[in-house]
Amino acid sequence: MYSLLRPLLLSGDPERAHARALRLAALAHGTGLARLSSARVRDLPTKAFGLKFANPVGLAAGMDKNGAYIDALAAFGFGFIEVGTVTPRPQEGNPKPRLFRIAAKHAVINRMGFNNVGVDALVRNVSRARWKGVIGVNIGKNKDTPNERALDDYRHCLERAWDVASYITVNVSSPNTPELRALQFGEPLRALIGGLRESQEKLAAQRGTRRPMLLKIAPDLHDAEVHALGAALAGTGIDGVVATNTTVDHFGVAGLPHADESGGLSGAPLYGQSTAILRMLRGALDRNIPLIGVGGILSGADAVGKLAAGATLVQCYSGLIYRGPRLVGECVEALRRRREQGITHG
Repeated sequence: MYSLLRPLLLSGDPERAHARALRLAALAHGTGLARLSSARVRDLPTKAFGLKFANPVGLAAGMDKNGAYIDALAAFGFGFIEVGTVTPRPQEGNPKPRLFRIAAKHAVINRMGFNNVGVDALVRNVSRARWKGVIGVNIGKNKDTPNERALDDYRHCLERAWDVASYITVNVSSPNTPELRALQFGEPLRALIGGLRESQEKLAAQRGTRRPMLLKIAPDLHDAEVHALGAALAGTGIDGVVATNTTVDHFGVAGLPHADESGGLSGAPLYGQSTAILRMLRGALDRNIPLIGVGGILSGADAVGKLAAGATLVQCYSGLIYRGPRLVGECVEALRRRREQGITHG
């Protein structure tokens, strides 16, 4: 079915097409058409961060920023879904146009800017979802909040999302919020993670349930920065890392229409860079800290490559635009074959 709808979904303004695709997914789910037209994705149970996943293939943050389409997206067979990025207060994001397809390279450039309806509305949306799988909530800071007060924003989102999230991802790596990436390094990172870890343990004691906390990092890091990141996270008690976000390096699409647009590049050209960071980070971190590999997965072989580089779970986003929902099952089956061959790590 996706092959028939693909020309429609990829026509016109990309941001409007994205909204149209989500509405169609919700319509298909609501009418039962999704069950009739989709091949069932078999379970491949996986454990990480103290959670149990039906399979290790998840949806990356950004597809459903407000947690409004969880049930429809879950019908694709994901083992987990991450919603957001969400901020304390609603914000419109950057001026339009801010989303660009580069179909020749199976790539996307976006400079959305954390456009979302705010954490309170997201919590209401997630609480209405009927799907009982693992849901991650990706949190950020408002654009007008200075880095010196970033902890306040992240802490607010952590507290509000606690009761509806299976885990929380702290996003300090989007290239589309000014100075956000400065929070990935040194003392700013230690202060942010330290403060959030205090809140995490306090909330766990108060609510009687612990939520794992992950950090999402950028692919635009030098070797020394990756090792410094590993050292900064050592002993913090962070539960995991998502590697990686989008890249500001557009070399992989140079010379093509929209290649010079500012923003983060995702899709196939990101795969090598994000996987290299993943592999390097695996070597820099304690083996007990699980990693989620994301960036450029467009095939089952790509998903296997992420696990070979050190990931326990993987996430897709841009690949779904070009391959459709069948990508999920393809990745799960490729990872199943790897597991059956007795390969448990890279």
